[in-house]
Amino acid sequence: MNRTSSTARAVSLGVSTKCSSLMSWLKRKEVPLKKETAAKISFVEGKDNLGIFAKNLKINGTSENYSASGKDVTPTPQGSVEYLKNLVEDTNWRKVLLVEFQKEYMDKIVKFLIMEKEKGVKIYPPQHQIFNAFNLTPLQQIRVVLIGQDPYHGENQAHGLCFSVCKGVRLPPSLINIYKELKTDIPNFKVPAHGCLESWAHQGVFMLNTTLTVEAHRPNSHNHIGWQKFTDEVIRIISRECKGIVFLLWGGFAHKKEYIIDKKKHIIIKTAHPSPLSARMFLGCKCFSRTNEALMKLGQPVVDWGAF
Repeated sequence: MNRTSSTARAVSLGVSTKCSSLMSWLKRKEVPLKKETAAKISFVEGKDNLGIFAKNLKINGTSENYSASGKDVTPTPQGSVEYLKNLVEDTNWRKVLLVEFQKEYMDKIVKFLIMEKEKGVKIYPPQHQIFNAFNLTPLQQIRVVLIGQDPYHGENQAHGLCFSVCKGVRLPPSLINIYKELKTDIPNFKVPAHGCLESWAHQGVFMLNTTLTVEAHRPNSHNHIGWQKFTDEVIRIISRECKGIVFLLWGGFAHKKEYIIDKKKHIIIKTAHPSPLSARMFLGCKCFSRTNEALMKLGQPVVDWGAF
């Protein structure tokens, strides 16, 4: 065997060994690989994949930004796009959000979340629930848009829907006031034993926080990373693509989003925020019955606010 063929064989064996080592590592870490998605990131549904994403980022099916320790790995913009797409289950939402996902500021958001994760910072909601509002309420099914600010920052509270908390978690003060208003506004409303509002999402109530993530126990900690630019565009998309939507704006922060909404197509209802700081002005506003009246005016089915 000549020197050239010997060298080629050695290189081939070296590549094979590296591939085998990588496959063994992925199997130990239980990271599934799909043949038809070699150009995409491996994604495990229902798990926190930021670490996996950083370790197993595949770009265009050719190169791999890989680190066994999960450190010093930064996604390229294309990798960030795939990561974001994997978090959004609804195909219509994916389609209309793709242009935004490809922008530089969204890449910076993903990099920020990964770096925080690598530093051991706890982020809420869990990664697979960051886009829960989009996954539970498809674009074409939206009837009402409810706008919040940032997620709850306590453990097991936030799950991707504004004002809603996971079952089994103590009700936050704002949600207590929401239930108080429902009890006086909606006939026969019975206060549920939990604070999970997913039933509203399934009825077409799009519950959007303008900032989609937060650091544990640090309210407003992610307001600076770019989420509000993204969610402003989401509101514009809904205003443009949908017809006859009721926008329910609670508090001064949500009121500022009014300028994004096409008032010729949609109805806006503005009230005080349900926070204890402004509860006196929120209680008695009858925003839920007013929302249903507006929906009927727009030819839309009403929301059963008491269906849990």
